[in-house]
Amino acid sequence: MEDDVVVLLDVWGSTYGMRIRIALAEKGIKYECIEEENILVKSPLLLEMNPVYKRVPVLIHNGKPICESLLILEYIDQVWKHKSPALLPSDAYRRGVARFWAAYLDAKIYEGTAKKVWMSSGEEQEKVSKEFIDCLKVIEKELGEKPYFSGEDEMGFVDVALIPLYCYFYPLEMFGKFSVETECPKLMNWAKKCMKKENVFGSLVEPEKIYEAMLDFRKTLRLA
Repeated sequence: MEDDVVVLLDVWGSTYGMRIRIALAEKGIKYECIEEENILVKSPLLLEMNPVYKRVPVLIHNGKPICESLLILEYIDQVWKHKSPALLPSDAYRRGVARFWAAYLDAKIYEGTAKKVWMSSGEEQEKVSKEFIDCLKVIEKELGEKPYFSGEDEMGFVDVALIPLYCYFYPLEMFGKFSVETECPKLMNWAKKCMKKENVFGSLVEPEKIYEAMLDFRKTLRLA
C-alpha cells in the first residue's frame, strides 16, 4: 500500500471533493490533487476518468478511477481499513443507518435544498430556505446528544459527508436570511467541534470566498 499512486480530481469549491480531502487526511493517505480550472469546461483527464457523469470528485487509485463521493469514501475506508479512523462501523445495521443518512444528505440537503437557496430569489428563495432549515433539523435530531453522528469519539461516514457544508452556511445565510446557529444550535456546536480538527479545517474553503463566487455566478444568471 505504501507504493500506491493516489490522485484526486477536484475543483476548489466542491463540497463533495472536500469530503474526500478530509477522509484522505484522516487516514493519512498521501495523494496528488489535480484541480479542474473551469467547472464549465471539462478537462480531457476528467472526461476519460468519469465519462458517465463528467464531474468531480474522482479518485484515481493506481490508474483506476472511482467516482461519486460517497462511493469514494467507502472505497477509501475499505482499501485502507488498516488505517484509523474507520469511517463505517463494522456492525451491519449501524453501517446501513450511516449509509441511509449520507444518502439523505445528498438527496435532501446538498442537491435538494442548499443549492436552490442561493440559486433562487424572492418567494421561491423564502420557500427553499425554510425547506433547507427543516432538513437540517431532521439531521440534527438524528445527531441528538451524540458527540458525532458516528456515535463514537471520532468522526465517521456521516460526519465526513456533512461537515463540508459548514463552509456554505455563511453564504446560504446571507442569501436566505436565516441563522443556522439559531435554528439548529446542536448541529452548529457539532460543526464547530469538527472544525477544531486540523484535517477538517485544512480541507475546507473559506466561506467568504464561496460567497463571492456565488455572487459572481448569480450576476451571470442575472439574479437579483
